[in-house]
Amino acid sequence: MAPTTKKHRRTRRFFNRFVVWGVVIISVLLTVVFVVILYTKIIAFDNQTSAGVGMVGTSSTARSFPLGVNPQTKTVTENPAIDTYIGTYVASNLTPSAATGNWISRLTARLALNEWYQNLASPISRVLVIESGQRQEEVVEDFSKILGWDKAKSAIFLERLKKEVPILPDGKLYPGTYVVEKDADPETVAINIADRFNAEVRSRYSDEIEGIVPLRDALIIASLLEREAYDFEDMRYISGIIWNRLFIDMRLQLDATMQYAKSTNSKTPPTQWWPVPVPADKFIESKYNTYKYAGLPPGPIANPSVDAIIAALNPRQTDCLFYFHDDNGSFYCSITYAEHVAALKKIFGQGK
Repeated sequence: MAPTTKKHRRTRRFFNRFVVWGVVIISVLLTVVFVVILYTKIIAFDNQTSAGVGMVGTSSTARSFPLGVNPQTKTVTENPAIDTYIGTYVASNLTPSAATGNWISRLTARLALNEWYQNLASPISRVLVIESGQRQEEVVEDFSKILGWDKAKSAIFLERLKKEVPILPDGKLYPGTYVVEKDADPETVAINIADRFNAEVRSRYSDEIEGIVPLRDALIIASLLEREAYDFEDMRYISGIIWNRLFIDMRLQLDATMQYAKSTNSKTPPTQWWPVPVPADKFIESKYNTYKYAGLPPGPIANPSVDAIIAALNPRQTDCLFYFHDDNGSFYCSITYAEHVAALKKIFGQGK
């Protein structure tokens, strides 16, 4: 037999490494899928044993949301027990795309759109995931794909949810994981989602709070925070700035509302629900465009997490009226517009 040449040895080593790395990559992918499926099954078990499929049983220990803002007196009072309240009474469901540390939730949401994943998770049920910060159209797109709904069934689902108090077109699809039967009808799914919203939000929204900050307003502000902020602390500071602007009848001027207005006004189905804003978008004719119209928009622009609702009700005390984030997500705020422009120029080299 002829001796093995260096070329043959190199080829064999390359092949061996290729096989080893291939096995490693496949193993990692299978592990991730296993973890996500296990995570989903744990969530499903918790949901079903708590108070029926689609319900989270935290309402048994519900306590009214803390409140730190009063629009009538235009005052903000910080409550130092906010973090304790969340840790004790609320299962945080903050899962915005900008947040870190929630990759399993986001991966579950994307995997849930694949039939092979659904069949692995359960052959008789389906996993539905609502991510905080999604608008209702995004949720319906996902649900329709998973459950095989046509436009008529999607319309039934939305119409049923719209009847729930408060009467709003969006903002009441409580973020989280829902497990329903494989052939669940739109009305049943809508009832499950409404039940969880009532258990996690309305049960904590006392008449006293409603008399000061109507739930409708809290949901609208929370939806803005969901699209503008990176984490809970960020939400509370931006909430403080939003309330400061409302107190002095200043336009909110939030990019997220331009995105919502732009995709909503589109005469054809938008290629993306949250398009990158450009300066011309400030002139879009829409009551949701807070660059053009003062006050809160007519309704929520997205479905907020319970964290965002708490942040809307409990802003940080701040004198700031302007803010922005740098490319790393760091938060900067200013009291005056001149300071705001100066900070923009310092961070980005330009601003106006």
